[in-house]
Amino acid sequence: MPDTTTDSVPDTVPVIQIRNLHKSYGALEVLKGVDITAHRGDVVSLIGSSGSGKSTLLRCANLLEDSQQGEICFKGEPVTWKGSGEHRRPSDAKQVLRIRTNLSMVFQQFNLWSHLNILHNVMEAPVTVLRNDKAEAEQAARQYLDKVGIGDKCDAFPAQLSGGQQQRAAIARALCMEPEALLFDEPTSALDPELEQEVIRVIKDLAAEGRTMLIVTHDMKLAADVSDHVVFLHQGLIEEQGPPDALFGNPQSERLRGFLSATKAD
Repeated sequence: MPDTTTDSVPDTVPVIQIRNLHKSYGALEVLKGVDITAHRGDVVSLIGSSGSGKSTLLRCANLLEDSQQGEICFKGEPVTWKGSGEHRRPSDAKQVLRIRTNLSMVFQQFNLWSHLNILHNVMEAPVTVLRNDKAEAEQAARQYLDKVGIGDKCDAFPAQLSGGQQQRAAIARALCMEPEALLFDEPTSALDPELEQEVIRVIKDLAAEGRTMLIVTHDMKLAADVSDHVVFLHQGLIEEQGPPDALFGNPQSERLRGFLSATKAD
């Protein structure tokens, strides 16, 4: 079962807090000191041009990438590090596993196992990672597949599903881990417009439930509709941030105005 040592943390403590995060790949500095906070129930969308650091930020938050500087806290618990700079790594493998299982990530390319049917794709991690009872995991997997609207696809294999159905299966798989927060990395960008709407409906439903989410998206309407807070990244720094009404309705920076104009033109 998931670790419960931080379950009693008050809601005033952010689920995710990132301070002064820096990330480089060799000489290429991708994140140059970024702060992000998401309290319980917050939906925070990250927008910006390709290469602005959005997806890298998400991967650093989930400890899929090692950052060189800055603090990452999960429910008030800071990640512990060893080494510094390019040699900095998390020092506690159990802590990393606990945080990753509580911050479920939904990727752009679905990442479903082709040799498993959809039901087993969704229940695999709760059984193997969380050591949940197999029958209970199957019941939960079926419920979450129903929730995202593909309960009738349990016996199908990924190749037999449309892209939108595969992405909804990936969301069900993330939900089946019962995470504290969901991290979406461009969840609709690989889909055509019709299939994109299937996934957007699911994300909107999750937002309406009050789930904590960080969403990297190119879809400004999605960001405007579901977010409590929107962050515009430009070349590894936060150029502007705020409530969606303010950010989209009255952008302050010239870069953000240009970015929004370009996305409308697309």
